[in-house]
Amino acid sequence: MPAPPSAIAQVEPMTTARALRGPFDYRLPQELAGEVTVGSMLVVPFGRREILGVVTALADHSEISEEKLLPPLRALELGVPIDLVALAEWLAEEYCSTLARALALVLPPAATRRLSGRKRRLAPSRPEHIQVGTRTAQPPALTVEQTAALSELTDALSGKVTQTRLLAGITGSGKTEVYLRIAAETLKRGRGAIVLVPEIALTPQIVGRFVERFGDTVAVLHSRLTVAQRREEWRRLRVGEARVCVGPRSAVFAPIERLGLIVVDEEHDSSYKHEGDPRYDARTVAARRASDCGALLLLGSATPRPESVHDATGVLRLSKRVDGRPLPQVTVLDMCKQTHGLHPLTVEALADVRASRGKAIVLLNRRGWSNFLTCRACGRVWGCPQCDVALVLHRAGGIVACHHCGHHEPAPSRCACGSMSVARHGAGTERIQHDLSAALDDGEFEVFRLDADTVSGASGAGGGVGRLLSRFEAAPAGVLIGTQMVAKGHDFADVTLGVVLDADATLRFPDFRAEERTFALVTQLAGRVGRGGDGRVLVQTIAPQARSIVHAAAHDSDGFLAGELQRRRALGYPPFSSLIRIVCAAEESSRARAAADAVRAGLAGFGGSVLGPAGLFRLRGRERQVLVVKAPPESRSAVIRSVGAAVRHTAEARGHAGVNFSVDVDPQ
Repeated sequence: MPAPPSAIAQVEPMTTARALRGPFDYRLPQELAGEVTVGSMLVVPFGRREILGVVTALADHSEISEEKLLPPLRALELGVPIDLVALAEWLAEEYCSTLARALALVLPPAATRRLSGRKRRLAPSRPEHIQVGTRTAQPPALTVEQTAALSELTDALSGKVTQTRLLAGITGSGKTEVYLRIAAETLKRGRGAIVLVPEIALTPQIVGRFVERFGDTVAVLHSRLTVAQRREEWRRLRVGEARVCVGPRSAVFAPIERLGLIVVDEEHDSSYKHEGDPRYDARTVAARRASDCGALLLLGSATPRPESVHDATGVLRLSKRVDGRPLPQVTVLDMCKQTHGLHPLTVEALADVRASRGKAIVLLNRRGWSNFLTCRACGRVWGCPQCDVALVLHRAGGIVACHHCGHHEPAPSRCACGSMSVARHGAGTERIQHDLSAALDDGEFEVFRLDADTVSGASGAGGGVGRLLSRFEAAPAGVLIGTQMVAKGHDFADVTLGVVLDADATLRFPDFRAEERTFALVTQLAGRVGRGGDGRVLVQTIAPQARSIVHAAAHDSDGFLAGELQRRRALGYPPFSSLIRIVCAAEESSRARAAADAVRAGLAGFGGSVLGPAGLFRLRGRERQVLVVKAPPESRSAVIRSVGAAVRHTAEARGHAGVNFSVDVDPQ
């Protein structure tokens, strides 16, 4: 005889309160006892409220007498797959968060807002941008390198042990076609696939190619969709109508059963790191999920991270562009003796592009008009009243603004000391657009700008990005100026010139990843150039001998990575250690420091090393103190548990009421 169904559901209430930790027991009535499983979503009474809860376990009995247990009010249709509940439990521990916050990542979109309609079905039309007709295009022939890579990936897909492969391919080498072929092989074997991209708005080509190749088998999940559209796409994945999910970092939680493949495209991109709680890294989550499901993890990039090179089971290389064209020549321009923002050779090259009615991309990773303003008379620097940073001039809006908290005020014409001598320092994309427009725009050669300011007012998250890129692509000639957005995944066949301004700016940050990011930025921008013919790249810098710039100019990824791994091994940085950052924030600096000292005291003898406390700049009106914990790889899990316990113990102490604690594992 079959065993009777369990009568107790252990439910995690979906609340963001850190002090409230479940699960809580609920008595299942007979009509629900056989229907409710781990992952079921229940509406439960909780105090005087009705809230959504997720079943994390079933039991035959409870420590609380059964007559005192309340029953759920109802069960919702389509719960969370059991493997995603287990993933959320790991996520909460790995990133020192709560189970409720981790579960919120794997629930259907906006699940906590919809507590009515147990059997209600949504039938919104699929979003226009992922609709297809019949698929008529034939897949292109593979190069020798693509064929070899696909053969090895197919073998890895057949393995019983989880495999991680890094596809290190130069820009234009056909990485996307390899993704498509191995995804097709995965589907052929009756398994599903997840394809992660950095940002949907900046990588539309890869999304379109998957939809074109696989049609309605593909579901797309991202924030530009309406809630109803996202819920419908989630439902299609949950019931198996769609077997491939394409999307940004949150798509790593797509409810696909029998998962066989996870692709992380442009795996070097920092947007895979989530800034909210829990501060997960989608690449790390993808590795964990692939391990749990026995799936193949495929990381792809022209500029892979040192961590990925070190950790991958194998590295596959695509060293040639599919059309046989060479990578563009890169020239480094020394700006040490230049007094203006543009080198004479840059001005000449841009003029040549205009004369030939070609296209160019100019990258300056700093938006706004001027970096900061000062009074020449008294030396005042206009700063943010909420943050310890200078305000940036945005001339178009006539404001100075903080790029951290959003504070803005009218741009000053005079100082409080009475002087009208207000100096502007530095230049951002807005200023460069103005200068280039004055020099180049003749009515037929338009200067476009792509940064957070030009697209923030468009409807939908990133909705203006696609429109602006489409305008640039359709224009017969022009130049696109922008921040790092212009270097991400675009394929413009007629761009013949790329320019990187202030290329060493990222090197001036106190960050052990500074050289890696500089190398990636220059290399990725170079990859946008010369795809349809000859091309060249100009790199303006005051550090022409910097290792990252020298290697990027030579298209020498292997040389850069070898040196970077050697440096990190000597200094004990990732991947040869794990870093955890703890930030304590309070209105008074003394309270923030006291909390940080208490956390450090709670970490005594935990098996790692601690740097700090040290002060961080004031942010949104709160003083901040930071601790950085460094742990050897073999002690990572134990150290994370110690950090979580120390932070919880400190936060629960009465003396630290009003202090905010933030834990960031693998900070970026």
